[in-house]
Amino acid sequence: MMSLHQLKNTPGARRPKMRVGCGPGSGKGKTCGRGHKGQYARSGHKHKPAFEGGQMRLLRRIPKRGFNRPDKRTYRLVPVDRLNRFENGLEITAAVLEAAGLIKSGSEGVKVLGGGELKKKLTVKVQAFSASARQIITTAGGTVEVVA
Repeated sequence: MMSLHQLKNTPGARRPKMRVGCGPGSGKGKTCGRGHKGQYARSGHKHKPAFEGGQMRLLRRIPKRGFNRPDKRTYRLVPVDRLNRFENGLEITAAVLEAAGLIKSGSEGVKVLGGGELKKKLTVKVQAFSASARQIITTAGGTVEVVA
């Protein structure tokens, strides 16, 4: 049986680190592989990912459209007919929906969407409701409460 301290690399798998600037005998003396003069030969040069040699970079050339709101609200969505799995009179919150596996855990709010029918009388307390979901829940005898 082989142990970790007995492992060896196959010959030629690892090459020694190239020591640049150590005289002509090293093979990388004088210019150290940077060539003669030019932008890349200078000290302190950093190759920025979007830099295109002074040409207007692609990110600035392409047209921009639209606007992304920094405070846009995102919701985890639940169709109203999925609430039929709960017992009558139960209070439905985001934590209850997460525990039941209807939504993934996260920091976004929860929105109940319409479509389908509800046969249970439930109290639903989430961040948002569609108009049709609100109507379906109230006609089934339940109550709707918007939580901040």
